[in-house]
Amino acid sequence: MKIDFRQTLKTLFSSLRWLSLAFVAIWLVVFSHGTAIASTAQHYTELEFPPLKEVTLPEYERYQLDNGLVVYLMPDRELPLVSGTALIRTGARWEPSEKVGLAELTGTVMRAGGTEEHPSDVLNELLEQRAAVVETSIGRNSGSAGFSALSEDTEWVFNLFAEVLQAPAFPQDKLDLAKTQFSGAIARRNDDPDDITRREFRKLLYGDTSPYARTVEYDTLSNISRQDLINFHQTYFRPDNMVLGIVGDFQPEQMKKLIAETFGDWTRDRERSLPAIPQATQSKPNGIFFVEQTQLTQSYIQMGHIGGLFDSPDYPALSVLNGVLNGFGGRLFNEVRSRQGLAYVAYGFWSPQYDYPGIFIAGGQTRSEATVPFIQAVLSELERIRTAPITPEELAYAKESILNSFVFNFQDSEQVLSRLMRYEYYNYPSDFIFRYQRAIKAVTAEEVQRVADKYLKPDQILTLVVGNPSAIQPPLSTLDSTIKTVDISIPTPQRS
Repeated sequence: MKIDFRQTLKTLFSSLRWLSLAFVAIWLVVFSHGTAIASTAQHYTELEFPPLKEVTLPEYERYQLDNGLVVYLMPDRELPLVSGTALIRTGARWEPSEKVGLAELTGTVMRAGGTEEHPSDVLNELLEQRAAVVETSIGRNSGSAGFSALSEDTEWVFNLFAEVLQAPAFPQDKLDLAKTQFSGAIARRNDDPDDITRREFRKLLYGDTSPYARTVEYDTLSNISRQDLINFHQTYFRPDNMVLGIVGDFQPEQMKKLIAETFGDWTRDRERSLPAIPQATQSKPNGIFFVEQTQLTQSYIQMGHIGGLFDSPDYPALSVLNGVLNGFGGRLFNEVRSRQGLAYVAYGFWSPQYDYPGIFIAGGQTRSEATVPFIQAVLSELERIRTAPITPEELAYAKESILNSFVFNFQDSEQVLSRLMRYEYYNYPSDFIFRYQRAIKAVTAEEVQRVADKYLKPDQILTLVVGNPSAIQPPLSTLDSTIKTVDISIPTPQRS
């Protein structure tokens, strides 16, 4: 189990501070007789709040080693802790189609298997003795490794962290164990209808063989060998393919020296070229698709089409569009959930990605007999926002919600550092979030309607319903005469 020592200590200190404030508040209530106690409560529209403070970045330094490793240092002396993260340009989207699961297995066994010098049991015991953490993982678009330690143990833990990154052992027994665990996950993947809906909608949208939607199967798992993990690690884990960030209680010059000693001699394999980023397109033009789950008393619905990128100049206006459609107070909540009572959850938003097209996604869960009315109501709201201007109140509410929540992007140094590293990873400008903030302030109602008309495409919407066909009345055929059934059966392994 991961223990976030920094957050734990912050919570403890915060609790003590608020406990003291609580005693003061009780004293005021009991002993003061000011007019404030007797005053009439104000309506929330009458409350006045001071303007939000301008957000500023803490001091940090970015530099690069001769071998290509990019480093971010952000000292923070609030607590006697140091943590670090490495982002590696890798991911499951680059694994071979016949070996789906290779990237995630590599990320798992890389840490679970220990290093060439410290076997897993020894590594675990050494870290536990100092209440330290070292972790690794690989997702669809990136890999990561991290550590957390008391500042007095920084050098010792950092050396183990570097060892895990550069010299993992990948023992066969740990690979076998991980593959067994993955096999169990395959067997259970149809247990949760919500998981089915999300997984199968991505397959419909991007295509079931797309690196952005494909899933691990028994056969792709059995194709993966220990040597595959070694080769994958050697291809992507290299200094010129990595961003390292350190935050916490440290002296910058000492940290620079430590990084140079542990990573400075790490060389790249120039014979291993890095592949291009896989692209994505919408695999089907439109249609309604159905997954039969006769045990369900409600339908799980996702609908949408391919989206775009964060760096689109229209993304700020699309964010305001999201605010008008989505969340408490949004049109879908007010109309589909509250006024028509068709669902407890209803959502719809533009969800971009950094370097490949994202998704416009809408949906929710509703009782079986309300399935068709729910879909019709969501489509109606999408059409309305494309064709009719939003009100000044909707515009103000959406923009204020975005801008007022902006401060939560900068709650602590770790969060800020994570954002800077993410922008570095995807080659975005370091001030991207501030450019976005300025652009939100300038969005007009006309721009929201323009992007709604341009980017929301009702004729390209894919709709997936997971539910009980006999309970869906009126049937889905009232929406489309051709309902396509999705087979979610798990392929049996072709070999042992």
